[in-house]
Amino acid sequence: MTVHPIGFATGVAHAGWRSLSFVCLSHDSAAALQPWHERPFPFTMDSKKAPVKKNAKPEKKTKKEPKDASKNVMRDVRIRKLCLNICVGESGDRLTRAAKVLEQLTGQQPVFSKARYTVRSFGIRRNEKIAVHCTVRGAKAEEILERGLKVREYELKKENFSCTGNFGFGIQEHIDLGIKYDPSIGIYGLDFYVVLGRPGFNVAHRRRKTGKVGFQHRLTKEDAMKWFQQKYDGIIIAGKK
Repeated sequence: MTVHPIGFATGVAHAGWRSLSFVCLSHDSAAALQPWHERPFPFTMDSKKAPVKKNAKPEKKTKKEPKDASKNVMRDVRIRKLCLNICVGESGDRLTRAAKVLEQLTGQQPVFSKARYTVRSFGIRRNEKIAVHCTVRGAKAEEILERGLKVREYELKKENFSCTGNFGFGIQEHIDLGIKYDPSIGIYGLDFYVVLGRPGFNVAHRRRKTGKVGFQHRLTKEDAMKWFQQKYDGIIIAGKK
C-alpha cells in the first residue's frame, strides 16, 4: 500500500497544520505512515565496517640516509672580499701615483688612509695621508687574486693565515700582475688581504638586528689552508717553529 503525500494532507487538513506530516512513497505502509524523523536510515555511517582491501601489504618506512657534511651548501667557503693596499709612508706625489696603480688594476676609485699616530722618526704626522687601499668583491676579486698567487707561484707560509680563517701576502712589483710599465708612475709593491667566509656571515655585519656566527660555523686557520690547497692546488711552506 502506498500513500501519496497530497491525498494524505487533504484528509488530515481539519486537524491543523501543526499535526500535518508529509509521508514519502514506500512499499511498506507502516513505514510510510511514520514521521520523517522516526524513519530508519537506509544506510549506516559506521567507519568500522568500511571495506578492507584483500592482500594489502603494510607500507614499509624507508630509513633516511645520513646527510653528508661535504655536500652542505651552507658550509662552502668563498671569498667575501679582497683588499689591496699600497703604503707609501708619506703624502704627496708618490701617494697620488700609487693611487693610479690601484685604479689601473681594479678599475675602481681607491681610498686614502690616514696615520693614526705621530711618528717623528719616520716623519709621519697624525691624520696625514700615507697609504691608499681598494676593496674588490665578486668575480673581479677572484681574477686579481689568481694573478697575485701566480706571481707567488701558489706558495704561502703558515704565518700568512690567521686564526679567523683569513690570509694575506705581498708582491714586490705591480708590473708582475700584467700591468704595463709607465715611467711616469714607477714601480710599487702591493699587499693582498683575502677575507673568507661562509653563507650566513652577514648577520654579524649588518646594521639592524646584528647577530653572532655560531662557533661550529666559523672559519679556522685549518679551514682556510685546506680551501687554498683544494681551490688553487697551492703549497703551504712550513715557517718558524
